[in-house]
Amino acid sequence: MLLFPVKRISILLTAALLVQLGSIFMVTPKFAMAAEAVDLKLEAKSAILIEAGTGQVLYEFNPDVALPPASMSKMMTEYLAMEAVKSGKRKWEDMVTTSQYASDVIGSGGLLALNEQATLRDMFSAMSIYSSNDASVAIAEFIGNTEENFAKMMNEKAKQFGLSEQAHFINATGLSRADLGKYAPQELQGETLLTARDAAIIAYNIIKDFPEILETTKIPSKKFREKDLSPMINWNWMLAGNKDNANLKKYSYEGLDGLKTGSTDDAGYCFTGTAERNGVRLISVVMGTKTEPKRFEETRKVLDYGFTNFETKQVLAANSEIDSLKVVNVNKGIELQVGVVTEGAISLIARKGAAPEEFKVTAAAIDETKRVAPITKGDIMGTATVTYQGIEKTTNLIAAADVVKASWFRLLFRAIGTFFTDLLAGAKG
Repeated sequence: MLLFPVKRISILLTAALLVQLGSIFMVTPKFAMAAEAVDLKLEAKSAILIEAGTGQVLYEFNPDVALPPASMSKMMTEYLAMEAVKSGKRKWEDMVTTSQYASDVIGSGGLLALNEQATLRDMFSAMSIYSSNDASVAIAEFIGNTEENFAKMMNEKAKQFGLSEQAHFINATGLSRADLGKYAPQELQGETLLTARDAAIIAYNIIKDFPEILETTKIPSKKFREKDLSPMINWNWMLAGNKDNANLKKYSYEGLDGLKTGSTDDAGYCFTGTAERNGVRLISVVMGTKTEPKRFEETRKVLDYGFTNFETKQVLAANSEIDSLKVVNVNKGIELQVGVVTEGAISLIARKGAAPEEFKVTAAAIDETKRVAPITKGDIMGTATVTYQGIEKTTNLIAAADVVKASWFRLLFRAIGTFFTDLLAGAKG
């Protein structure tokens, strides 16, 4: 009488073994609002400070006001150039030819003549070190066929990054429509605009996806051609590499290795900076200062605030138990439960002296249909999440031991025992 239902149960349990165990859990950065309002008395139109690993906002001042970013918009040009190389569509050794437009464009640069050729790598260096407009246009035309097509690619990437609705690009350089003159785009209207938060998100994505860019942006000076009499001087006065420069050492900032300056009459002076100290990397954006030195002085205030008031705090260590979920139930195993521990550590940027109760730790097991023996030590059994001021970081919970699959005989008697237990409980009820 009992054999048929037990057999059906066994078949269903066996089918569950076909379900793949575990999945990889990704952390999506959340650009949360700053924890509290702080007045740094900045002489700028807007500013923001984020932690580079998570995008956690540590400070903000008018961060969502759309302003002309000037050459800071070249960060998106840099991203698309590196993406084209990574995808195999272009190579660093490819030769890029200067068009009439590229040779005519005004502003920073003036390095390239009509039909002059240079490698994409050299063009990229000119753009990233010297903010070269001619190299930027040449790169845009090389990748997008026309600069306007390239600007459309920039706008599409802006959507992928989740930039504000106000974010808009009309060219690869950040120059205004008036500056472009006869080369102004025909289909794209308006002007290039970004908020400070937008600029920070672009910088975050560059450093996350292409950290090697910092090997270029940290260079204080470099010759475009070996035969050149003078080198390109990086517009970023705050580079740590300027510490021995007699003219710039007062601006040099420990650990600073990027990222992009910008200035036009409309934008004023802007700067997206990034620095790393003691394993903590911060990204700052300052927009709309009145003088060139002021953008660096205000950036120093912002970065000093971050490094002085925040630190990396390890909330969970690797291979540690979570009080709320020390074990999970297992199906079809000799043991009915298995202990679980964290696969990796979880660290967050937190205000110095933050109380333990400010960090919320939660845990959840994977679906029971996936917790089926045999289980090997290290198999994913769930997730642990730490939340601090709107920022979440997650790691897997993994099996702390092996669980051997029970024999069909053991499962049969276990099913019989469960049947009678449920029967007696029902009768008692």
